[in-house]
Amino acid sequence: MTNPHEDTAAAAFLIERMRDLKHRKSQKLIAQEAGFLNANMLSLLKSGANKIPLDRVPALAKALEADPAYLMRLSLEQSVGVTASNAIIECFGTPISVNERGWLDEIRDASDNTDPRTTARSRSALRGIFAK
Repeated sequence: MTNPHEDTAAAAFLIERMRDLKHRKSQKLIAQEAGFLNANMLSLLKSGANKIPLDRVPALAKALEADPAYLMRLSLEQSVGVTASNAIIECFGTPISVNERGWLDEIRDASDNTDPRTTARSRSALRGIFAK
């Protein structure tokens, strides 16, 4: 029998992040930092046997040194399915990262909170910042 959530992007992300952190943090430490009583819970989440509890996303993201908005999007999709997740995001907007929040705050400050429209010129200027 397969685990019901093993093929989700959330499970794949957990596997990847834990692999990236394995030389710096044990699974037990990550579990503790995320507020799980037992490190085995991370094994269940990675295998897809359990879904990521939405209320644990902020602490789990911090423990995994990951963007909480990204982990929330993955967890929401895992929890309610792609269609329902897309509907929720359509109604409430895409969760943004801390870094994206910083950009948004700067745009608001620079525009004196005038809610400027995106124009070809502003898009070009922004893309110029990130040009390689």
